Amino acid sequence: MIKKLSIFLALLLGIALVSFTARPFSLFGLALITGGILGALQWWRGPKPVRPAQPRRQTWSWAWNLLTIVLLAIGLGIWITLPWVGVLAVAVAIALWLPLTRSGRLALAATRIGISSLPQRWGASSVIVVGIAGVVGVLVAMLAMGEGFQATLNSTGDDTTAIVLRGGSQAETNSVITRDQVPLLGTLPGVARDAQGRPLLSAELSQVVNLVSRADGTDVNAQFRGVGDMGWAVHDKVRIVKGRPFKPGLREIVVGEGAQGQFRDMEVGKTLTLGNQAWTVVGVFASGDAHDSELWTDVQTLATTYQRGAYQSISVRTEGKPGFEQFKAAVAADPRLKLDVETTRAYYRKQGGGLNTLISILGKVIGAIMAIGAVFGALNTMYAAVATRAREIATMRAIGFRGLPVVTAVMLETMLLALVGGLLGCAVAWLVFNGYSVSTIGSNFSAVVFKFHVSPELLWSGLKWALGIGLVGGLFPALRAARLPITTALRET
Repeated sequence: MIKKLSIFLALLLGIALVSFTARPFSLFGLALITGGILGALQWWRGPKPVRPAQPRRQTWSWAWNLLTIVLLAIGLGIWITLPWVGVLAVAVAIALWLPLTRSGRLALAATRIGISSLPQRWGASSVIVVGIAGVVGVLVAMLAMGEGFQATLNSTGDDTTAIVLRGGSQAETNSVITRDQVPLLGTLPGVARDAQGRPLLSAELSQVVNLVSRADGTDVNAQFRGVGDMGWAVHDKVRIVKGRPFKPGLREIVVGEGAQGQFRDMEVGKTLTLGNQAWTVVGVFASGDAHDSELWTDVQTLATTYQRGAYQSISVRTEGKPGFEQFKAAVAADPRLKLDVETTRAYYRKQGGGLNTLISILGKVIGAIMAIGAVFGALNTMYAAVATRAREIATMRAIGFRGLPVVTAVMLETMLLALVGGLLGCAVAWLVFNGYSVSTIGSNFSAVVFKFHVSPELLWSGLKWALGIGLVGGLFPALRAARLPITTALRET
């Protein structure tokens, strides 16, 4: 029976590798299919082997166990990376095998018996459900945090707005652009202009300031941005939702909706002390991107307050994508401008890449550690379930249930519990964390407000993790149930 199961797993994994993976894995899949076919032919044609001596039987048992572990590890790796089409193909193959073959029908009958006894074993079975739900919930929540942060930065800017920094600068914080370079940029080709013929260009400063957190009253860094006269036209996603825009030359600020939710004293009419000067909040704006975390004012007023003689970045609206390429080439060709140009979309996407990668790695590491614990919980529970049902399983085997239906029945029962746990974990992650607003430190060491984003892709990954845990947790107890000698099991109480 173990040999037949190994042949079946080799063929299944080989087909999945050939159908849904890249060339190196496809070649390995062909090798698995070839080995599975040869093994099946040998098993079909070969005579019934004479029962070997005990040492040989132990050697073969160890070899098959090792092969099972190797195939299981390969299968888990493929399963985690398998697209939904591959999962659907596997599910359809199993769904067709169960009712259309004798072994499948026996497996269904044995599964019904096992599921009908779940109410008597619900306390132990709930260990699997709760453990897997915790793994999936934590994993999805961690990945949703990284995806939400990256989505916020990806939505900032577009492909027709350029950001200009000093050559070699990676962020605004270490960029310096002299004032005499700004008029030169406005004369270059590719720059869009308003109805009066003025270039849509905004010279900007970024100042990190301390604000009081609304949640716990601690000091938090925030970005205080100064924008030029054409800033509203360049950043056309930004719109005032409360109050009015600031007036140039006055110490007035407008705050983003995200900043208003995270920091104290952000209501219209409040007064803040920044840079030893009193500033009045006159409006609230919304942009739906990283600018929602900022405070805005007139760039000249900000420069005077903090004694800044140069700018840090220039935002330029270009005449579409061709205009951007034309503007970038003109900047590179002018020897007076040692500046770097890229789209605002590319710039902000790059700013969040490192943090998003870190969050993703931490989420998967934490999820893997918790998954190991859930696997041991599932193993313990299913071993106990097999032990308590030893006489029942032995009776089924005595009346004609072979090893494969018994293994399949135990596996289907475990996978069902894993699926329930995965759905529960996904539901908790969706209800608790989706849209939950938090802030983190961005590349300029100021708070960036964003929302958790529990996407369908993350929920799908969580379910795949749950079923993978169920596969590992149920396989070895299932093999033990099929290997247990009938006479020994019938004597157990």
